Amino acid sequence: MTPYPTDAMLMLRIMKLGVIALATTWVTAPFAGAADPAPRKLPAAVTRKIDFAADVKPILQRSCIKCHANGKRKGGFNIDHIHTFLGGGDSGPAVVPGKSAESPLIELLLSNDPDERMPAKGDPLTLEEIAILRAWIDQGVKWEKGFTFAKFRNAPLAPRKVDLPPGPEANPVDRLLARYYKQHHVKADATVSDAVFVRRVFLDTIGLLPTSVELEAFRADKRSDKRARLVAELLADKQNYSEHWVTFWSDCLRNSYSRQYHGGGGKQITGWLKKSLAENKPYDQFVRELIDPVAGSDGFIKGVAWRGTVNASQVTEMQAAQNVAQVFLGLNIKCASCHDSFINDWKLKQTYALASIFAEQPMQVHRCNKPIGEKARPAFLYPELGTIDPAAPRAQRVKQLSVIMTSPKNGRLARTVVNRLWAIFFGRGLVEPVDEMDNPAWNQDLLDWLAVDLVNQGYDLKHTMRLLLTSKAYQRPSVPLDPDADEYVFQGPAVRRMSAEQFLDGLDQIILAAKGKVKARSTGRQRAGLRNLDRLMRTLGRPKRDVVVTRRESIATTAQLIELSNGKPLADLMARGGKAWLESGHQTDAIVNALFVNALGRNPSARERQSARDVAGSPASAQGIEDLLWILAMHPEFQLIH
Repeated sequence: MTPYPTDAMLMLRIMKLGVIALATTWVTAPFAGAADPAPRKLPAAVTRKIDFAADVKPILQRSCIKCHANGKRKGGFNIDHIHTFLGGGDSGPAVVPGKSAESPLIELLLSNDPDERMPAKGDPLTLEEIAILRAWIDQGVKWEKGFTFAKFRNAPLAPRKVDLPPGPEANPVDRLLARYYKQHHVKADATVSDAVFVRRVFLDTIGLLPTSVELEAFRADKRSDKRARLVAELLADKQNYSEHWVTFWSDCLRNSYSRQYHGGGGKQITGWLKKSLAENKPYDQFVRELIDPVAGSDGFIKGVAWRGTVNASQVTEMQAAQNVAQVFLGLNIKCASCHDSFINDWKLKQTYALASIFAEQPMQVHRCNKPIGEKARPAFLYPELGTIDPAAPRAQRVKQLSVIMTSPKNGRLARTVVNRLWAIFFGRGLVEPVDEMDNPAWNQDLLDWLAVDLVNQGYDLKHTMRLLLTSKAYQRPSVPLDPDADEYVFQGPAVRRMSAEQFLDGLDQIILAAKGKVKARSTGRQRAGLRNLDRLMRTLGRPKRDVVVTRRESIATTAQLIELSNGKPLADLMARGGKAWLESGHQTDAIVNALFVNALGRNPSARERQSARDVAGSPASAQGIEDLLWILAMHPEFQLIH
């Protein structure tokens, strides 16, 4: 096997080509002589007993809740209730109970550095207020029992019909956004180039890169509706569509290819899932068949029968309740599976009532894993949508649930799935987080119109996808997403990283292209989304699927940087690519051009071409081509969906 480059060698070659690895951050040192602003002097803690309601709550309410409460988590820190407060943020715990002088929160409150001080905006806390907080921390961070800063919102269940406003926009999405653009001073006429659009829509619909032939044919097409035609063509590619979307739904439905199922728990649903996607099964039927299973779909609600003793909140019936609520209703009831929830107003007994629908015998209610001496009565979370007969056999109760869930009265089902589609294509949902559908949408009319339209179109998900993908909104230039912005304003799709499967399939396509004329939309081997989980895919973000995952993180990690720069599985893949392109018989310039076109969808610039020649060698060597392929795979232009 060809030895793969060391980190230093690889970085040198990357620098020669003029690109930077995706996960690498360049830090500029401060100017010589510059000094950080000195913090204020730490005041002594007040000596009196602190009352949370009278002393602490007003300080937090005035200075902290704008960024850190009511669902907001700037820096990952939320103070909605005592548990999230003590949990801290991205940098770790904010307070050390009993030790205010060692608590990072106090240090940040005293800081004069505008990049770190809290609160970031508005007047800093007075030294007297900090002295009160010091005493509160020293006295054990006592919190008012049952108090929360969160204001829970329960979104309406019923569908809401929205009339399209008048306007020249042909696509309903654009017409509904026209007023929004004016209100937020967003220019509405920006559109990406053909090359950017083709790459974006290929990856979003079938998870593959366009070949150089497909890209050139699209550029040469002069028809005014060629983008809509391409969207229709890609959505009609049943095989590649299903092989791409099986990844998303397997994440959502915990469909593991490698888990050893046992004890009467779930099993793979891959065959049923691929077939359902290929035939574009109506979404309401899709949901019904997962809740009230047919042959091949019963793995979802059976859950994972964990070995050994498990917490009462992890039994398979409770898993079914949690997963049905999360995936199909965008509702988090996991906290309420152990005790009354702190993050919403769902109660323990309501969750047990839902879980009991899936139980053969009446379930004993456990609070924090201890029985309370009561048995749950089967019932749906929203009784106004329909009732469950508690005396009916389990199979009949489950069927009743499937009917209630997909009832036309349940507008939340359609809103949840169209919000998921919007988040996939645009990088951020109309409602965020996507599993908290009680939160307000940044454009409620758009969400409600799309949801009602989906139902009116027979729950045809491809219809909704077509609307989104052919909208001018989708064709806008991508923008970076600022998770800490005070207010989100939609200006275009957010820049996203490729998924693990898209990244690996893309590399397979580039290597396959060395053979010359190959079948379009082929990787040369089984799609990554249908292969067993391995270390490389796990590092790149593919979950184990032991829990529901409706969205993968798009932020690069240190582990990914290490694996991408010097991991053996990727090195073996690159070595295969270097060998394949060397054996193609092409000269160095032809190989360089072909690699750029297949990886980035464009020809190299003059400077890039010269640097790439230096890396590949003249004549080209397998090692040199491997290094060039590695560099291109690290390029943000390859790894990001713009």
